[in-house]
Amino acid sequence: MNVAVIGATGRMGTEVCKAVIDSPDLTLVAAVDPAHAGAQLADIIGVNSLVTISGALTDLVVDMIDCAVEFTGPATVAANLSWLLEHGVHTVVGATGLTDEAITAARQSASLGGVNALIAPNFAIGAVLLERFATQAVKYFPHVEVIELHHDQKVDAPSGTALRTARLLSEARSTAVLPMGGDADYPGARGALVHGIAVHSIRLPGLIAHEEVIFGGDGEVLTLRHDSLSRSSFMPGVLHAIRQVATLEGVIVGLDQIL
Repeated sequence: MNVAVIGATGRMGTEVCKAVIDSPDLTLVAAVDPAHAGAQLADIIGVNSLVTISGALTDLVVDMIDCAVEFTGPATVAANLSWLLEHGVHTVVGATGLTDEAITAARQSASLGGVNALIAPNFAIGAVLLERFATQAVKYFPHVEVIELHHDQKVDAPSGTALRTARLLSEARSTAVLPMGGDADYPGARGALVHGIAVHSIRLPGLIAHEEVIFGGDGEVLTLRHDSLSRSSFMPGVLHAIRQVATLEGVIVGLDQIL
């Protein structure tokens, strides 16, 4: 499969480029990043590649691309996804920040382009398992809060993973719980209320991507936690998505849908 990486020199884009190059069944044929347009990818991220970095999607030769991987950011991901789908490119999306409206628009674009997309807030297998375990636990522990911890360069909060976790918890719990107060004097101390679930975001140097889901019951506490200690933890999920996206139907949200 021929693969293009959008946001190729970012933290995640760099890891995706390396993972694709190291996979014998995949070939990196294009890289897009306006910050380094015209430069050799090998010179920027230190890989064995002859790819020249493009400055815009319009520079791509879409007939050469079997799958694009989009890892830019909230400001650009929606427009990039629509463009790729409308131009007939299967797309794997790891950038967060897509709204429900943007996903609906992507479904229309995918239909027009006759292609598919997989959108995943988190490609770590452990993070997907945490979500699955949490939706089982919340049936018995409806009192639950989410803490997500990321590096200090992450531009959005709460994270896409935390937003999805909160939604899944809300859908799965059978008993509604009134939100706790206590932050009248210090608004935000209790976190953000997402689908009725308190979500707390921490941003610090030294972190990569971490999430805790804490359940409270009568005389007991249950904590589920996942830690990505390296961005390489996301690559098995990304590669699996690249290989599977052409077999999907339309736009699918969540790595769990193809595990």
